[in-house]
Amino acid sequence: MVDQRFFANHGPLRLQEIVDLTGATAKGDAALSLVDVAPLDRATASDISFFDNPKYIEQYINSAAGACFVKDKFAAQAPAGMALLICDDPYRAYALVAQRLYPFVPPTDGISPKAEIHSTASIGTDVTIDSGVVIGRNVSIGDGCIISANAVIGDGVSVGRQTRIGACSTISHALIGESCIIHRGVHIGQDGFGFALGRDGHVKVPQLGRVVIDNDVEIGAGTCIDRGTGPDTMIGEGTKIDNLVQIGHNVQIGKRVIIVSQVGISGSTRIGDGVVIGGQAGIAGHLKIGPGARLAARSGVAADIPAGKVYGGTPAVPIKDWHRQVIALNRIIKKDVRGSNDD
Repeated sequence: MVDQRFFANHGPLRLQEIVDLTGATAKGDAALSLVDVAPLDRATASDISFFDNPKYIEQYINSAAGACFVKDKFAAQAPAGMALLICDDPYRAYALVAQRLYPFVPPTDGISPKAEIHSTASIGTDVTIDSGVVIGRNVSIGDGCIISANAVIGDGVSVGRQTRIGACSTISHALIGESCIIHRGVHIGQDGFGFALGRDGHVKVPQLGRVVIDNDVEIGAGTCIDRGTGPDTMIGEGTKIDNLVQIGHNVQIGKRVIIVSQVGISGSTRIGDGVVIGGQAGIAGHLKIGPGARLAARSGVAADIPAGKVYGGTPAVPIKDWHRQVIALNRIIKKDVRGSNDD
């Protein structure tokens, strides 16, 4: 299933090992050996899969998977012969097994002689630095970091241990935590978009802040994070950011936030812990998004969002109000169409 040219399988795993890893309750032979992970419709007797979305019930009841993570309420619908791993969160359990079968194996290439590293930079132990990397003055790179080809690390930047920086990324004016993943082509620490506007020309406001990124943050390819004007731009621990996201200057993002692709967050907005922002949402500046709030894809946010609430639409309103608006608009359109046909 998985192309072994790119991913090395570290299986097999016995069913009991999977139970120990995930905490699931097994219904099946504890000695059953499973080699790989696979989707329900492609799995074979040596694979483990998961079922979590009722949309795929037909794939589940017809699957040839040797074992499957599933919620208890769906156990009775499993095909004969399938070992079951009963748990509350099948997808999370599946992810743990996939990580065990396909762990990240750090490269051992060391520091390329084609990298350009300033003499004042501090480089930790077991660091991999690929060809074409440029590391500036007084940079600090922690133990076990991986910096891929042609990345540029500007003067004074600090990178915590075990952090990975993707090819062609650029980082300046930033403090990066431990165990972060910065994917290819990410740009961190460039000027924020700040100008004093006027008829005689727009005066650039110096951007004198930094970008501060906490531990265990993941930043998708092509994302841009501007440094602050004076206050820092801040990304909290455990936050996960998808590809092609724009984060403006002075933005403060809390812990464990999820930001899906093509989101734009304007300057000085504050986003609380645990917020989820759907793809292509746009958030105006100087707003507060309360902890635990959720924004539907393509939401246009022009006012503060209360903690724990779900909003959608443009301008964003409580999700039920948005649904009512859409239904009402559809009714008006259908009525107008019928009226036109009667004429």
